[in-house]
Amino acid sequence: MPDKEFERIISALRDVERGRGRDYTSFSVRGKRFGYHWPRTDTVGLKQTISEQQALVAERPEVFEVQFTAGGFGWVVVQLSGIERDELAELVYEAWRLSAPEELVAEVPLPQL
Repeated sequence: MPDKEFERIISALRDVERGRGRDYTSFSVRGKRFGYHWPRTDTVGLKQTISEQQALVAERPEVFEVQFTAGGFGWVVVQLSGIERDELAELVYEAWRLSAPEELVAEVPLPQL
């Protein structure tokens, strides 16, 4: 999946804040981080539940790998070349939803991309 498709998915969400690091871009919603993008390695890191992190990695270790766990969440690295757009959109939305305030989540259903 091209980087611009990932950017289009991110842009469909509300209140996304971007931060720039030397080798990556981070994504937050109202101050809470939900994702990272590393263009050089064509990967993204996404916040998930721990059970979802474990299921993704067990199901397709060639596409997903454990990044870290923190605060009761499991972060997963996604190889963009190994994932379809619809599945990535669902994972990005879930990462955003896990970080967004409840009232914002109620206003923003899964975008039709």
